[in-house]
Amino acid sequence: MTGRAGRLQLNSTLVEYFLRYSSIAAAKAAHQSKRVIAALRRSTPSRQERACWGPRRCAAPNLTAVFVIVIAIALCLLSMAATAQTQERTRVQTREQLLQDLDSDQLRDAVLLGQQAVSRWPRDAQFRHYLGVAYFKTGDTKQALEQLTRARELNPKDSATHFDLALVLLSKQDYAGAATELEAAIELSPSNANALAHVLLGRAYLNSNRSLQAIDEFKTALKLDPAIKLGYYHLGFAYFSLGRNDEAISEYREELRRSGESPAVVYELGRALLESGKYEAAVTYLQRATELDATNPDVWYNLGKAQALAGQAAQAEASLRKAAELNPKDPSPHYQLARVLEKLGRSEEARSERERFSELKKAQPASAGMATGRDQ
Repeated sequence: MTGRAGRLQLNSTLVEYFLRYSSIAAAKAAHQSKRVIAALRRSTPSRQERACWGPRRCAAPNLTAVFVIVIAIALCLLSMAATAQTQERTRVQTREQLLQDLDSDQLRDAVLLGQQAVSRWPRDAQFRHYLGVAYFKTGDTKQALEQLTRARELNPKDSATHFDLALVLLSKQDYAGAATELEAAIELSPSNANALAHVLLGRAYLNSNRSLQAIDEFKTALKLDPAIKLGYYHLGFAYFSLGRNDEAISEYREELRRSGESPAVVYELGRALLESGKYEAAVTYLQRATELDATNPDVWYNLGKAQALAGQAAQAEASLRKAAELNPKDPSPHYQLARVLEKLGRSEEARSERERFSELKKAQPASAGMATGRDQ
């Protein structure tokens, strides 16, 4: 066909053919363009030959060659665009598959696919982020920290990366570092910051001796979601760390009212009651805590201490011996046990327990950071 319709049909056919075989077409077109250019160079007259020609005898431009060159360039550009589209489609599909592996806990597949993606697209922050999450879920915190840190460097404005990096730092007990990442996550996306982010930031503050800031974060979390699990418990713990026992007791009771019995909440409530001098109430909750978790030596220790102060020496002896059995390196039960045995008139046994306390105390390493010891 030689009309306009014929040319349109030809162009449409060329485009369709190219979209199917873009790389082959581009290679052939490039080769053809090189041949045309070489032919043009061979056919171009020399300066001396051109001088012999008059202005009317100049050769007409080779329109066929120009057309072929234009087509070759167009095909190259289309090939580049098609290649870019294919790569982007592959990237999107890889990202979707990686997320699916993470959501379905196919962690081995997620790690493998994430490694391949990072190798192919090393500056893609999302792939490094997802690979870091996959490593973290498998327990490889070192690799998780490395990938999430790199993802943060590549895209420092992504709040989700800061949040997940904070989780890794919390697991490594780097509370100051976790606080920094959580602050960034909340600042970058304040409207999307949920109650959990504020609870975690409060915990990071609390474990780095910033109790007042922790209280503010826990209150913010409860304002956003009054039903968040252990929200009142964490607030109570922050109050307790400042010696504000009555406020701590109130928050622990609220947590129990909302969430039901939890070994940690029942234990901390009993401990706050003990420190407030409410020994009989403390015995009640600490006894219940031993029923919920009989393997925690701290529960038995504080129960024995509360029983001793409530005048229940025989029961206190049994509880303190249980605490010493569960944690043989802890000197504290032996100190309290010596006092109880003195009250029971068993001086020799009391002296033996004091000696044992002194031996274990000397063997203890010096603690750093937040106070981890107990009032004897």
